[in-house]
Amino acid sequence: MIATFCLLFQSALTHAQDRAASLREKYQSLTQQLAQNQFQRPLYLESVELPSALDGNIYGVLNHPFALVSGALNDPAQGPANWCDVLILHLNTKYCHASTTADGTVLAVNIGKKTEESLSSSYRVQFNYRSAESRADYMRVELSAATGPLSTKDYKIVLEAIPVGENRTFIHLTYAYGYGTAGRLAMKTYLATIGSDKVGFSSTSDPSTNEPNYVGGVRGLVERNTMRYYLAIEAYLDALSSPPNARLDKRLANWFDATEQYPRQLHEVSRADYMRMKHNEYQRQQSEQ
Repeated sequence: MIATFCLLFQSALTHAQDRAASLREKYQSLTQQLAQNQFQRPLYLESVELPSALDGNIYGVLNHPFALVSGALNDPAQGPANWCDVLILHLNTKYCHASTTADGTVLAVNIGKKTEESLSSSYRVQFNYRSAESRADYMRVELSAATGPLSTKDYKIVLEAIPVGENRTFIHLTYAYGYGTAGRLAMKTYLATIGSDKVGFSSTSDPSTNEPNYVGGVRGLVERNTMRYYLAIEAYLDALSSPPNARLDKRLANWFDATEQYPRQLHEVSRADYMRMKHNEYQRQQSEQ
């Protein structure tokens, strides 16, 4: 039994080392893209549209020590509640509550409109929280949910990170989900109506105008949401240096200001409406189950 345990431990350690090495190689390969890009920040985004799934990935450098990033978002005790403070910044997140049972840690997350609404009219998604790796030079945390709104499924939010300097951390955020026929039809309806003018960040150059031709459709949808979650992580970490009683306002302001840097893709509501809505939702999050 001891020998088997040792083999399993060694296998897990090797796997984590491989992931850390792969992330370091990715960081080195993105040197030029991180230094100069359309985002005006050290960030690289890529997305994939498959027949029954969408996958968005962002790689970026945060001006925070690795220990702070890992301690805030990958700690089994405090990490789940901190993730709720991250997720509630997103316009469509109406509520988040972390709880731990014998089966593990779960985040109950309500997804809804970009405006205020009751919890009863939103959709609850149960995310399983897992601290997959926690080492001095690599961390990985995974959120997964079997089902989501509009008949979507297999949700995955994964954050992994490595230190790339004394006060800098390179992170990789994945946001992905799958969908069947019903989900495809629901998203097609959304994109043909209220989402018809929405675009993502990936683009090609239009030879006739020399203007960027941004990707639309479901790929644009996943890119927008991946960016919103990335900016939420950044806003949350940036606010940790503020006094505890000022952190909520700081991260709300940080997130809104960051999204307004990309108005073509991310502008939805006014600053006043966003701050008021999120204050109300945050207060509701503290009391309702």
